[in-house]
Amino acid sequence: MISQNLALYNWNNGVIMIAIFALVCITLVGILVNFMMSGKKKEDTDEDQ
Repeated sequence: MISQNLALYNWNNGVIMIAIFALVCITLVGILVNFMMSGKKKEDTDEDQ
């Protein structure tokens, strides 16, 4: 009877770690897209020479 109330595994820690990992991944992808969009466009180099 007591063994029915015994939790074999607590999923809370795993769910929190997966959520943090997903948040970090989304943040890194956002930073990467931001760098790609804000990069300077390469113009003609004939004017510089």
